[in-house]
Amino acid sequence: MKCEIDGVIIRELPRHTDHRGWLQELFRQDELNPGDFPVMSYVSLTRPGASRGPHEHRQQTDCFGFVGPSTFRLYLWDNRPDSQTYRTKCALEVGESHNVLVLVPPGVVHGYVNVGEVDGLVFNAPNRLYAGKGRTEDVDEIRYEDQPGAPFAFDD
Repeated sequence: MKCEIDGVIIRELPRHTDHRGWLQELFRQDELNPGDFPVMSYVSLTRPGASRGPHEHRQQTDCFGFVGPSTFRLYLWDNRPDSQTYRTKCALEVGESHNVLVLVPPGVVHGYVNVGEVDGLVFNAPNRLYAGKGRTEDVDEIRYEDQPGAPFAFDD
């Protein structure tokens, strides 16, 4: 599984299964650049047919873990004019059948749709605090989902 956008990293997440269930490492510090080290984490549940995004960050790198139990269509657009892959778009099926870690750098617009039939979980461990320390700063987010005519649309 690959995406031709500079700086986007996609890694398969091996699942270790035994009689108790399974375990999956989402990220390891020794596999990330120091600037991408997470400073917080959260999990979101997305219902079938629901979407999140598209949006981008000016400074934040997202470190997503798509592990299921549903399937998501992940969309990525390079919105960095100085990038060699400017305006490149990727659409990937991730989640239950393709457990992956996806690192999304600043300036890459991203969003996803739960295209499966059950609720799905997505973990994120970004390298910036939401709304800064003590939630006292502006949120580092440019939201496109409610902007008519925005060039970032989910193709179903």
